[in-house]
Amino acid sequence: MYKISLIFFVFFVFINNIFSQVNPDMEKAKSIIKNVKEKFAPDKRVAVFNIEAEQPANKIIIKGETNLPEVKDYLIRMLDGEAIKFEDKIDLLPSKELGDKIYGVINLSVSNVRTNPDHPAELSTQSLLGTPIKILKKGKWGFYLVQTPDGYISWLDDDGFQLMNETECNEWKVSEKIIYTNEFGWAYEKADANSQHISDLVAGNLLKLISEENDFYKVEFPDKRLAFVSKSEAQNFNQWYKSLNPDGEKILQTAYRFMGVPYLWGGTSAKGMDCSGFTKTVYYLNGIILPRDASQQVHTGELVDTKNGWENLQAGDLLFFGTNASSEKKERITHVAIYIGDGDFIHAAGRVRINSFNKSKPFYSEYRESAFIRAKRILSSVGKNGIEKILENSFYK
Repeated sequence: MYKISLIFFVFFVFINNIFSQVNPDMEKAKSIIKNVKEKFAPDKRVAVFNIEAEQPANKIIIKGETNLPEVKDYLIRMLDGEAIKFEDKIDLLPSKELGDKIYGVINLSVSNVRTNPDHPAELSTQSLLGTPIKILKKGKWGFYLVQTPDGYISWLDDDGFQLMNETECNEWKVSEKIIYTNEFGWAYEKADANSQHISDLVAGNLLKLISEENDFYKVEFPDKRLAFVSKSEAQNFNQWYKSLNPDGEKILQTAYRFMGVPYLWGGTSAKGMDCSGFTKTVYYLNGIILPRDASQQVHTGELVDTKNGWENLQAGDLLFFGTNASSEKKERITHVAIYIGDGDFIHAAGRVRINSFNKSKPFYSEYRESAFIRAKRILSSVGKNGIEKILENSFYK
């Protein structure tokens, strides 16, 4: 038996060497794929680029999937430029299986988006009612791979959104809407706060406006459910958006509204927030879209000089924490907060709370001071440096 196994192993190595000699471009193809991924799709949170080269016989097959058609074209050009002969088996997302249903709108007050297509999977982020999303492919157990307006790509079950074609999604986008502005509340069956609940609501939820009845807005959900929302807890979206003129004080006013909200890994709503979910939600409620994670937010905005401490910081600046780069490790950003003034900052850590760099304060945090990396100014970068207004974002246009 040992001799047979040894002979088989030697034969396998011999055949593999023959194929490698027949296709000397295999390693070159792998190198090109790696370089293209590092250049155009280094962050799997915001780009799908699952492409590999294989050599099942005497030919090279490039297979996998990506949602970046222009990057696929670039890859093909690079391979052709090296005169590598290959078979293209790269699938472009959205998947053809979806037909024209490659759009959607979030249909729950808060939809949980997960790292894998499974309910026990880690919560990667959340998306709010009325948010337009792109659908990339269908997975198992009713889950779909989706992309949210901040570019985040994760898995969402079909109870969390309404599947749409382009026409239906565009109709939703251009329809007159309300934005829910209270931290928490309800949509009712009738224009009566004592009537049956249709859904809970959180700050930032968007609903189609049908009409007004006394002290209530009559609204429609993405799945066509009708409900009533108190006017005292919501605003006409267009009027709300036009009235926005965010400055540091308004950012802080919004942030204070969430004091005490518990920390939730992946949370981006008033029900629970992680650190970057908190900063993202605060800025969203001021009409500005931030990237999802702290390690992404740190690459946006305008750098603030903090060499001499906090003297140059302004209210609303984002503070980033983590570990500095060393000869062995890259820099790692693990936390973000919003600066208040006088060394104080507000952040989601256990709960939304205030801490300080100022040693004279009772809520001074030595741990946060030692972990501080840098600060970025967001309000001076709206429309540039990775910062967008809501209606400038391609998902909402």
